[in-house]
Amino acid sequence: MSDRNDSSNRSCKSIADDERIENGLSGLDPFTDPFVAAVHATRMPMIITNPRLADNPIVFANDAFCRLTGYGRAEILGRNCRFLQGEATDPETRRLLHEAVEHAHPVEVDIRNYRKNGEPFWNRLLMAPVFDADKKLSYFFASQVDVTLERERLSGLERDNATLMAEVSARLRSQDERERELALALRAGGFGTWSFELQSRTLTASAECKRLFGREPEQPFTFEDRIAAVHREDRRRAIDNMIEAGTGGREHQEEYRIIWPDGSTRWISSRGQPFFDVDGRPIRVAGVSMDITSAKRAELKRQALVRLNDLFRDLDHSADISHAAAEILGQTLGVSRAGYGMVDRIQETIMIERDWNAVGVATIAGTLQFREHGTYIEDLKHGETVCVDDSRLDPRTADRSAVLEAINARAFINMPLHEQGGFVALIFVNNDTPRHWSKDDVAFVREVAERTRDAVERRRAEQELAELAASLERQVAERTAELLRAEDALRQSQKMEAVGQLTGGLAHDFNNLLTAIGGGLELIQLRLAQDRAGEIGRYMDAAQDAVKRAAALTHRLLAFSRRQTLDPRPTDANGLICGLEDLVRRTVGPAILVETRLATDLKSILVDPNQLENALLNLCINARDAMPDGGRIMIETQDHLIDEHAGRRRDMMPGNYICLSVSDTGTGMDAETISRAFEPFFTTKPIGSGTGLGLSMIYGFARQSGGDVRIHSTPGMGTTVAIYLPRDGQAVVADASPLPLSAAPRTDGGETVLVVDDEVAVRMLIIEALTDLGYDAIEAPDGPAAMELLAQGRDIDLLVTDVGLPGMNGRQLAEALRATRPGLKVLFITGYAENAVLNHGHLEAGMHVITKPFPMEALASRVKAIFFEPPLGPARYTRP
Repeated sequence: MSDRNDSSNRSCKSIADDERIENGLSGLDPFTDPFVAAVHATRMPMIITNPRLADNPIVFANDAFCRLTGYGRAEILGRNCRFLQGEATDPETRRLLHEAVEHAHPVEVDIRNYRKNGEPFWNRLLMAPVFDADKKLSYFFASQVDVTLERERLSGLERDNATLMAEVSARLRSQDERERELALALRAGGFGTWSFELQSRTLTASAECKRLFGREPEQPFTFEDRIAAVHREDRRRAIDNMIEAGTGGREHQEEYRIIWPDGSTRWISSRGQPFFDVDGRPIRVAGVSMDITSAKRAELKRQALVRLNDLFRDLDHSADISHAAAEILGQTLGVSRAGYGMVDRIQETIMIERDWNAVGVATIAGTLQFREHGTYIEDLKHGETVCVDDSRLDPRTADRSAVLEAINARAFINMPLHEQGGFVALIFVNNDTPRHWSKDDVAFVREVAERTRDAVERRRAEQELAELAASLERQVAERTAELLRAEDALRQSQKMEAVGQLTGGLAHDFNNLLTAIGGGLELIQLRLAQDRAGEIGRYMDAAQDAVKRAAALTHRLLAFSRRQTLDPRPTDANGLICGLEDLVRRTVGPAILVETRLATDLKSILVDPNQLENALLNLCINARDAMPDGGRIMIETQDHLIDEHAGRRRDMMPGNYICLSVSDTGTGMDAETISRAFEPFFTTKPIGSGTGLGLSMIYGFARQSGGDVRIHSTPGMGTTVAIYLPRDGQAVVADASPLPLSAAPRTDGGETVLVVDDEVAVRMLIIEALTDLGYDAIEAPDGPAAMELLAQGRDIDLLVTDVGLPGMNGRQLAEALRATRPGLKVLFITGYAENAVLNHGHLEAGMHVITKPFPMEALASRVKAIFFEPPLGPARYTRP
């Protein structure tokens, strides 16, 4: 009963308070309520709204609020306060106010309002609900503060801050992009970054760096872990290099092997540089590492295979070949042993002649039983490579691991080699500790195995073939002895006949020349005895003319035998043919008519005239052989234009050519013979009648001269062979007429000339000629005599030596003398160009050649010209 009375009393009191406050707010009460009086008197804009009325209208606004908004009180009361809002009022702020009114909870917000004159201002609104004694909502009380200046200052700060933040964000974003680009480039390139603190010996490694060492990114990876991962043979070098890079302030760069946790070996390239504190002291080394295993293994493999091929070329015995392969395998893979053995599939054994072993590892050469080392023989028989990483763990070898470990083969690769379906050989590598064999290891062993097997079998086949060939040769020699003797007799007869045909005309010419020379000398001797020296001039002229003709004939023979020194020069093709015509007629014989048809106004060609003579003479001899019953040979020249179409078809440069052709009326050739005519050693002549080299030599000469050779032939009607040579057009320079010895240049220096020639007459003539011209000429018959002469203290300025000396040839003598006299000048004399002796015409500075026969005046002029050359160095030699 008492509680009900208390509640009733509170209710009545609350109603009375509300009425008093409402009367005070509405002006009915003269502000006797202290709360109402305070609200009226405060300078802070305040309003009160009544949520019990529709749309929560304003029921009180003090004077400060009217001054703030510019509205009169009559314009304010009865309206919802949203009438102060406008377009710039934030919708989110409106929503917060609506929720505060709806849920009757206080709220504090800054809201964009508008005064009566339309001027915007920022209003900081603090609104709170007022409840009666029964906790029912009575009013909303709201105070207002104009914070426009504060908001403007804050907006300026926010703008400045936004600008600053935008710039910082842009820089951070740019830096982040660069860092991501760098990280992408490092990942794409396989680079792992690291940093090593020198003082604390602390290593910081990126995830990619850890992966390079076979670690997961989340695993710890210390400096000690990194060093422990380095191969023991490279570890000391890797540690020292990194430490010295820091302490010495220099760049760190190193390549070394590492061992992954799975036991595999990798190659790492590491590069870094030191960083310093403000006092210039090194504090850390930072850099990047990358995996170079593939490149390193490929390089080691390439080097090993190159070395293997080099060894195979130099070795003859199969045991040496297999041991060389084993050594390459062992050193490249870094194992304990490697070897090659022949297999007996039935007996299940391997016979090893010789194996390669690392230091401290014993050989297992001999015959071994596969079953004593495990059950993997069955895999080998099926052609499977057996790779055992650890004999204790592999089921094929676990029971026999002790035997394998005793021979340093706890891990091994056994690779079978099969031939015609059979297991015939095995190549193997052993390691004394467990080892994971990679695919690259197996592939390398396979390649070495295949090459070794090929080389061994090739050598074995060569040896068997050699033995078989020797046996066949003996059998053939025994069975055909009589036949060979008969063939030798026939061949000798054919040879003598061919030589007689070729040299008959030459012998006639040489006999005539010798008669002229010998007769002239006899008459000179007679007239001198008769004191009729004035009459010997014509005899001397006749003898000298005969010598010149003999020399010309000798040069043609040397050109024919390809012993003449090559000398391309502008050549008159018509003149060359005219000079060769007599020799051709004598060579082909009287039964064959030789005719020429030469074009007028023919330009010169740049060619070796001796080779061209050789080619034409060969073609005429071929034509003669094609006409055993006689016939006609036509030698022609003409201008010929090769256009672009013809040039492409003939593989020739377009342009103007001179065509020299030799035609016959002989048997001709069919298409198949023409297609093979230029092949070396191909001939249609009987055995002993031709080498088959003539046309191939002509073809090579023409192509090297920038031209071509064509054959046109019809069986039974004859053949035409045409040589096309590029037209040159340079002026042809005729050989100068020789001067008499009396016109030869003399010397005033008294130079010493050593003449070495085994022909007494030649030596005597040269000595006499040089002495008459003022030289101090000394002589020696051969190389040893010349060496002995100079060993006695004689000094010389020029060596004149025959190339074809007996024993020590002229080139060897010159080189021996130049060993102690580097500046010595040399003049070689040769009857034909010994290209092999004279290094195929490639002579050193200060060396010259003159060809026999030569006029004494030519020799004297050459000697004088040599002395006019600048010195090469100290020519004289003084004994110690």
